[in-house]
Amino acid sequence: MLGTRRWWDVWLLAAAALLAAAGQGRGQAHVSWPEARNRMVDETIVGAGIKDPRVIQAMRTTPRHEFVPLGQRSYSYYDMALPIGESQTISPPFIVAYMTESLQPQPADKVLEIGTGSGYQAAVLSGLVREVYTIEIVASLGQRAAKALQRLHYANVHVKVGDGYEGWPEHAPFDKIIVTCSPEEVPPKLVEQLKEGGRMIIPVGQRYQQTLHLLKKVRGKLATEKLLPTLFVPMTGTAEKWRKVKPDPAHPALVNGDFEEVFGDPPQPVGWHYVRQLQVVTGGAPSGERYIVLSNTEPGLPAQALQGFAIDGQQVKALDVSIQVRGRNLRPGRAPLHGQSQELALLGIVFFDENRATLGEKILGPWRGTFDWQTEKKRMDVPAKARSAILRLGLFGAVGELAADDVQIKVYHQ
Repeated sequence: MLGTRRWWDVWLLAAAALLAAAGQGRGQAHVSWPEARNRMVDETIVGAGIKDPRVIQAMRTTPRHEFVPLGQRSYSYYDMALPIGESQTISPPFIVAYMTESLQPQPADKVLEIGTGSGYQAAVLSGLVREVYTIEIVASLGQRAAKALQRLHYANVHVKVGDGYEGWPEHAPFDKIIVTCSPEEVPPKLVEQLKEGGRMIIPVGQRYQQTLHLLKKVRGKLATEKLLPTLFVPMTGTAEKWRKVKPDPAHPALVNGDFEEVFGDPPQPVGWHYVRQLQVVTGGAPSGERYIVLSNTEPGLPAQALQGFAIDGQQVKALDVSIQVRGRNLRPGRAPLHGQSQELALLGIVFFDENRATLGEKILGPWRGTFDWQTEKKRMDVPAKARSAILRLGLFGAVGELAADDVQIKVYHQ
């Protein structure tokens, strides 16, 4: 659906802390920013299926490192989300390019962005449209982004600190609206402020289960197209106040761990995000009707599926994790560099604190060689400061084929 080139948009700092070696592990410290940026575009933007030449050029010329905090700047041109403070992140470059291309930006457009964050998405849009109006609810982030955009001479970007749920009625209607945080439902004011014939791209859903939607306004009504599962930070303010379904961190659980629910063509498993080089197989499953196969032939590339969930380390002491797996010619990818991790086939759970800082990862596996279906189990201790986690399953730079089914996590309280 979206290609399989070097996509390392692993949620939050987990990618930076744990997967940098497996992403583009040659190290950016030895290359210039433009060289690193062009390599990123070639491998993770063009190589992943983005075709609009104007969007590609915008990604080549927008200096992402200028929008990344100093402590994370060396990861600027990896395709990953990075923390920018206040429990917020800068989106992976591919997601920025994908959302931008889906909007079909035109030179005469007036665009509204909800969720300024670092200002990077607005900067990418700046050269593609006439005006960008962007709203950030966190005052410190909005002020910082405004200063960065001004310093870098993005004169057609206008920043406002406020609640994006309400939109920006003074400058409505907008030709396009892009939302970079996730509400449970599409805010009505944004629909009102979208021009007839306009397009809106927005991640909608529960805190850890969202789908990116493309909305088109036709005769005053919205035509909706589901694009792909994703995982954005929640829309706060009014949107969070009206959220009906909230996570239960005392009872973490996976969605569709048996891969029975699918969508799209080719089919993809419901509830799993940032899927790469994955095939859903019907028939012959050890549990139910379906299972997944993750396969990779080029060392360094990911074949993966991810899923986030809430967890309270004060209430959950450990997780009993189990999975049914089958291996075909599994072997590590490239050798580790500078003390970084080997590229392996595994199931890992990365834990985060309330500020989304990484607390470490627990591993089931790694798996090597060829073997028939077998059940793997492990009890994983949960850090007391944990407030969320992400399960990652796949070949993280390793090569071969890993089949998986019936992934489960069960809470251990004592």
